[in-house]
Amino acid sequence: MLTKAVLKQQIDSFPEQFSIDQLVERLILIEKIETGNIQSENGEIISESDLNKEIVKWFK
Repeated sequence: MLTKAVLKQQIDSFPEQFSIDQLVERLILIEKIETGNIQSENGEIISESDLNKEIVKWFK
């Protein structure tokens, strides 16, 4: 979940003029990265070999 501080930081990093779409895309990216970091810290990951096995299943 995003915080006000992260939101303010992202807005401050933008140029003087920007579209809402650009801001929303950036915020979605930041939220996904933060979610991934939290999942990694909590051990909610799979190994590369397990991932490769899952990918093989997708193409059967």
